[in-house]
Amino acid sequence: MSWIREAELSLLERLSANILKAGPMPKHVAFIMDGNRRYARKRHVERQKGHMQGFDKLAETLRWCLNLDIREVTVYAFSIENFKRSKEEVDGLMELAKEKFLRLLDEQENLEKHGVCIRVLGDLTLLPEDLQRLIAKAVVATRAHNRCFLNVCFAYTSRHEIANAVKEMAWGVEQGLIKSSDVSEALLNECLYTSNSPNPDLLIRTSGEVRLSDFLLWQTSHSCLVFQSVLWPEYSFWNLCEAILQYQQNHRSLQKAQEMHKEGQAIHQLEADRLCVAELLQHRGNGKPMDARARQTVLLSYSESREERVQRFLCALQQKRDTFFEHLSSPTVVA
Repeated sequence: MSWIREAELSLLERLSANILKAGPMPKHVAFIMDGNRRYARKRHVERQKGHMQGFDKLAETLRWCLNLDIREVTVYAFSIENFKRSKEEVDGLMELAKEKFLRLLDEQENLEKHGVCIRVLGDLTLLPEDLQRLIAKAVVATRAHNRCFLNVCFAYTSRHEIANAVKEMAWGVEQGLIKSSDVSEALLNECLYTSNSPNPDLLIRTSGEVRLSDFLLWQTSHSCLVFQSVLWPEYSFWNLCEAILQYQQNHRSLQKAQEMHKEGQAIHQLEADRLCVAELLQHRGNGKPMDARARQTVLLSYSESREERVQRFLCALQQKRDTFFEHLSSPTVVA
């Protein structure tokens, strides 16, 4: 099946979608697509069949999201923890991923028509080299598209992502791009795999499990979390509508929490800059006190120079990541 299923909503579904869209709609929805193996046991079929049905459901769900004007979707496709499963199941999942990314490369015209940008988030070095190359080709082929975005978390856990972000900041300090005093919560956020995306408005987990399983722990601190009992391959348009209704019911409190967090970040950054300026003036001091206006001028100058350093670092980091994908997708890279 294609990555985006070409099918129209029924009359009742279109009517319901229009009613939903009269209220606040999530712009970014994340899915923990849980229940493929239980679905296979329920239907007395092999696990691999359950995983295949799960991918087909993803294609259908992406179509629903497009019809609901949800322009960004993030899915938990394969956790680093999944490598602990049986070799047979892991090998089967890797083969399924290869098959689907090959299909994606064959469907570039359809993806271009919808303007779909595919991003794969995770530690790709943990994957087989042939799968790494297929993923890189898919990412490079669609990265200019900007109407809607599909983020596939593959060989991913949130703790691994956060640890990697810390390493990226350490790299920036070692390279002289930023100072250790530039490290902050906001900068760490920009070093995550998801730095090019807004945080999810809504996170949905299927199968009745009520935990995040190390998925987007940083990004969902102010998201609406919805846990549904349905198994992922049995997910329906009406399940998605139910989750969006829960988001709409909690929209005001979520917005307030996000705004308060942004204000808190700004205050914290200002205090950090003031401390740095105080230390700087102490080292430069000639024994004469500086008036408030002069201190404010120095503070503004310091903040501007910090922001310039941070932007240079982030540009270098993005270039490093782009180069990684371009190298992997190059025809000269062989197994």
